[in-house]
Formats: sequence, structure tokens, C-alpha cells
Amino acid sequence: MRIEQLQAFLTVAEMGNFGQAAHKCGVTQSTISRQIQSLEQDLGLPLFHRTSQAKLTLAGEKLLPRARKICHEWETISIEIADLQAGKQPELCVAAIHSVCSYYLPPILQRFCKDNPEVQLRVTALGSDRALKVLRDGLVDVAIVMNNRFLTSSPEVIVEILYEEDVEILMSASHPLTQYDCVPWSELIDYPQVVFKDGYGMQRLVQEWFSRQNATLKAVMELNTLDAFRGVVRQGEIIALLPKGALIEASQDPTLAVRPLAPPPDSAPTTPSNGKLKSSLTRQVVLVTTSDRLQIPPIAHFCHLVRQLIHAPSSATSYQLPVTSY
Repeated sequence: MRIEQLQAFLTVAEMGNFGQAAHKCGVTQSTISRQIQSLEQDLGLPLFHRTSQAKLTLAGEKLLPRARKICHEWETISIEIADLQAGKQPELCVAAIHSVCSYYLPPILQRFCKDNPEVQLRVTALGSDRALKVLRDGLVDVAIVMNNRFLTSSPEVIVEILYEEDVEILMSASHPLTQYDCVPWSELIDYPQVVFKDGYGMQRLVQEWFSRQNATLKAVMELNTLDAFRGVVRQGEIIALLPKGALIEASQDPTLAVRPLAPPPDSAPTTPSNGKLKSSLTRQVVLVTTSDRLQIPPIAHFCHLVRQLIHAPSSATSYQLPVTSY
């Protein structure tokens, strides 16, 4: 059964004549006749009495309201898909890690809203793993997160690297580790740390890094907001390992201190173009969406703005963003 057959059936039922139905559909009468005959073969019963006027049979009467409903639904979805292809999307949903929401997305959001005033933009700050899961479940269109290859391995998923950044140490201004310009990694094991909650890529990154050094992470607290990290660390001995992009406000706070982390002695750190020694602990921030979403103009435009306007944290400007929640 094809939609063309149902449409032919409805036209014949409306006109009461095969010839008039063919004229209305812009096809030959033999074409209409073949479509109706094929439909009758599929259903196993005749749909019309072939007299001077095409009158519905009992089976035709049964089919009529269902055919109208099916064709109406087909027309509706055809219009919706055409609108989608034309960029008439009612909303665009984005999930991003907190530092990206706070410092890198605001100018992108402002530009997108100016370019697409008819699209409702919804942004949610989530941990990387959670953001990738809601993307996979179809609840968001784009995720800007730390990469997790276990959650981005599907063939339809598109992953684009945006930047890499060093992970540095946040501490109070009076902390003993402020004596170092570049803190040796072995000094970290003596101090308690506050970490992101389970499901955040940073927790996994720090845990794995300590494991590679055969050291034990003294995680005494789990949090999920940058304000909470700063508030706890400000109190005294507790430190935190955070990406550079999440430390922009802390670096301007006289009650806090930020120090780079020295590579372990047995590692072979690289030297970037600015001549500074690169830490062995870095994170990679990626843009994640799906191949079908990139065919939708507003989503493609948003991804283009992200690629164009998000730079490495060293060149970032501080912004504030009111973030909504689901």
C-alpha cells in the first residue's frame, strides 16, 4: 500500500468518477485505475462499484475515514519536514560543560539569536557524560564537552576538536603550594582535593591521571559548580585540579591562587609555539552532534559559529550567561 494509492482512492471517492479524478490529479485515467486495482489487490476486496458512477463498496466505506486520516498525517509530516529542511526549526537545544557556558558561549548565543530570531535557543550546563547521553537520547541537538570516546563511537556521531587546555591547580592565596611557580605533581598527594561529581569528565580525567602516576587521589568532596569550587578552596587546605578555562575568575580573585602543574619527571612534555612548557595533564574540548542534525540549517549555523568564535582558553574573554535547566 502506497500513499499515492490512498490519495487516488480519496480523489475517486470525492469525484465519483475515475475520469474526473484522473483530470484533478493530472494523470491519465489508466493510471488512476491501476492505482485503485493495486490497492484492491492489497486489501483483497473491491473498493468501488464500477457503474456509471464510482460508488463505494462496503470495504470502501470502511477505508474512507482511515485513508483521510493517513493522508492528512502524511501531508502534515511532509510540511514539517519541508520546514525543517528550510531552517524553520522552532528551537535549538545545546548542552555544554560549565566553563564553556560561562565564558565562551555568550557571544555565540548572542550572534545566533540575532541571525535566527525565530529559533528558541535553550542552553543547559551539564557534565560531559550527561550531556553526551542526552544528545544520544535526542534531547539536545549539540553538545560541547570533554571528549568521551565510549559515548561518541556511533557512526552517526560527529566529533570536532575545538581546543585543548592545561589543567591547573586552584588553591587559597595562603596555601603552602603557592611557594611554587610550577607545582611538582608529587606535592599534590599530600593535600585533600575537591573534585567534580561522577559523570563529569574532569573527575574521570583526574582519577586516571593519578592512577598513571601510581598515586592516590585524596578526594574529600564532590561538587558540580565553579562557584562552589572557589568557595571551598578559599577556606584553606583543600585544592582542586581544574581546566584553565574554568579558572578565569579565580585568577582575578585576591583570595585565591592558581598555579600550573609541572609534568612528572619521567614524562616528555611538549613545548607549544609560545615557548612555555606544556603540562602533561590537559583536557580536550569537542563539539558533538549527529550527521543528520548538521543537515538542518540552524544547527549547522550554530556549529559554524562555535568553530569560528571559540578559541583556546588563553585568549578567552570573561562573560556571564544565565543558563536554563530542563
